[in-house]
Amino acid sequence: MTKEIVTFKGFNKDLKCRGFQFAIGETFHHDGKVEACGSGFHACECPFDVFSYYPPAESRYAETISFGITDSEEGGDTKIASSSITIKDELTLPQFIQRGIEWIWSKIDKSLEQQIMCGSWSAATNTGYQSAATNTGDWSAATNTGDRSAATNTGNRSAATNTGDWSAATNTGNRSAATNTGNRSAATNTGYQSAATNTGDWSAATNTGYQSAATNTGYQSAATNTGDCSAAEVSGSQSVAASLGIEGKARASEGGAIVLCYRDEDGELIHIRASKVGENGIMPNTWYQLDKDGEFVECE
Repeated sequence: MTKEIVTFKGFNKDLKCRGFQFAIGETFHHDGKVEACGSGFHACECPFDVFSYYPPAESRYAETISFGITDSEEGGDTKIASSSITIKDELTLPQFIQRGIEWIWSKIDKSLEQQIMCGSWSAATNTGYQSAATNTGDWSAATNTGDRSAATNTGNRSAATNTGDWSAATNTGNRSAATNTGNRSAATNTGYQSAATNTGDWSAATNTGYQSAATNTGYQSAATNTGDCSAAEVSGSQSVAASLGIEGKARASEGGAIVLCYRDEDGELIHIRASKVGENGIMPNTWYQLDKDGEFVECE
């Protein structure tokens, strides 16, 4: 029986990868040589590795099953090539991030848990009130559920997550995720191709990484990024989505607002403009950019 490997795959907005059209719920087969980064169907075992190929701002994601003939690069990331692949389920960005957190935890030796760790593949976790969980290792996870807590890491492909009120989840690693669901919380990262996500009221999701995504669904929240080609999205009433990098885009729901700027190829600020949804032609749940004339234009 062919071994099946749970993997994760990114696509462009049309669900294409390298020109090949995929479809959710279907299985595809490749005839011929299978070679990592060369031929076959490619996917990653670690969801955060997918961000290297399909950044959060412009991509769609799915959980997949890779099987048949497989190949991977020695010393590379978790990307594999396979002769067959099933596109199981499409995942939202928060769902995709959660799969990444679960993948990291599945690789960690739970017997080594402690509050501060600096090794690769490490875990720092607590559930106490006014607690802190911190690590600096690659592929690490810092997690807590206590009120007024902080989960922090600086490792690549890391996850800092908490669900407590007045909490902060922060990381600076590439392909990282800072996630929380607590009220008045902040999820912040500065990593390249990173995602900062929260669902709590009065929360802030902020990143400065290139091709990153800052997303929240809380009432009176702010999603902000300054990285080029990044996306800021909010769905809560009275919330603001701000994208301030080159070719940034933003969208908000009814009762929200967007802030965008236009920069030249050297990054010089030419225009900056803000608008509430329902004014200046801004429609709810629609992506916008600012053009060279300082006008809002719809985008995908």
